[in-house]
Amino acid sequence: MLTFLGFAMIATFLVLIMLKKMSPIAALVLIPALFCVFAGKGAHLGDYVIDGVGKLAPTAAMLMFAIVYFGVMIDVGLFDPIVRGILRFCKADPMRVVVGTAVLAAIVSLDGDGSTTFMITVSAMYPLYKRLGLSLVVMTGVAATANGVMNTLPWGGPTARAATALKLDAADIFVPMIPALAAGLLAVFVLAYVLGLRERRRVGSLVLPGEEIEQEALVAAGSGAGASGGKAGAGTEAGVRGSGSEGGAGSDSGSAPGAATATAPEEGDGFQGLDPDRPTLRPRLYWFNAGLTVALLTAMIMELLPIPVLFLLGAALALTVNFPHMPDQKARIAAHADNVLNVAGMVFAAAVFTGVLSGTGMVKHMADWLVGAIPEGMGPHMALVTGLLSLPLTYFMSNDGFYFGVLPVLAEAGAAHGVSPLEIARASLVGQALHMSSPLVPAVYVLVGMARVEFGDHTRFTVKWAALTSLVVLAAGMLFGII
Repeated sequence: MLTFLGFAMIATFLVLIMLKKMSPIAALVLIPALFCVFAGKGAHLGDYVIDGVGKLAPTAAMLMFAIVYFGVMIDVGLFDPIVRGILRFCKADPMRVVVGTAVLAAIVSLDGDGSTTFMITVSAMYPLYKRLGLSLVVMTGVAATANGVMNTLPWGGPTARAATALKLDAADIFVPMIPALAAGLLAVFVLAYVLGLRERRRVGSLVLPGEEIEQEALVAAGSGAGASGGKAGAGTEAGVRGSGSEGGAGSDSGSAPGAATATAPEEGDGFQGLDPDRPTLRPRLYWFNAGLTVALLTAMIMELLPIPVLFLLGAALALTVNFPHMPDQKARIAAHADNVLNVAGMVFAAAVFTGVLSGTGMVKHMADWLVGAIPEGMGPHMALVTGLLSLPLTYFMSNDGFYFGVLPVLAEAGAAHGVSPLEIARASLVGQALHMSSPLVPAVYVLVGMARVEFGDHTRFTVKWAALTSLVVLAAGMLFGII
């Protein structure tokens, strides 16, 4: 009964948000509450929710202060040189823009934190997508999939969880997986290239006067405007015309036929790029901010302090040094308050969903049912089975639930047929490209929130490509004899 209710609850949630019948935050709260009553455990709903909130509170705190920290770093111009280089590569070519999105997301993902990756990537690329009239779900889909592959880094989380759950060395799991993960990252770049060509056909060939695009689409942070401040979301594509065909899947804008030209946005059209002379720039503090960021990421990788504490300290220090006057600090916090409230609210709403799934025992019954459904003859191929199961299980479950609840059972079943726990552990990493678009991953709400994309649109567009990328990693792992 609980198995059926668990699958039904997840299916109901996904259908309602993909059809836009409910907002994600409402669905995350009301649907699990209703199914908790159906399971006959409505009296314990409060306990389940409080337990879920308690477990996700550190994540919410981390995201809140990470948004403030990296928002300030964007405001003061820390990432301008990197973004400027990416934008020089992109120019006004939709294909280059999409490929540049994948490259930027992959590079920033080296810090092991999804929310950081999405904040920097969206802040850099959002104005350019709006300026050229490109589909924003292409941006979110490519960024999430690239980050999912890179999320397998030992300090990213899944590898460490697998090592802990099976009492293995993280390096023994990760290092042999590098060729397969490289194949997955290559698949993301190929995907970005194909989607970029499709966007180029849709919007046509664009011409932008001079270097205007670099200044207009550098980073939408400015004085609280743009992707970090929540004001530029109403950007228009009206100034961009193409000779391409009708919009592709997931398109959020049409393209009018006619001359392939792009004109500068008119005043009041909603597009607001970054003024290279904005008052929030702190060029004299560039190396301090760079050093602080490197120190913060190093401390995070070395686990010197809990990540929420590191970002809390980093945000306080960044605000104090860069904006020593109280009115300026308040202005910076207010500029990023929209994203902070949106993401924190979504995380706490997700706590209801995860709390009910775990508290009622639904997630355990679902996992046991899936493991029990594996045919006896598949025993010698448990690594392959684990890789395939990692796709749906890490999508519908948290990484903690999968790696600490399901993976030991799969490893035990594999050991009974002579399959090494190392192979099982490596196979368990396969589904991470898909996992990063799961509604149970708080960072994905940073991505869709800053990009002004409906979560249902992102899910409908991204899932198929992310699943394909995961299968490429699995196939490469088997081909190279890693899995």
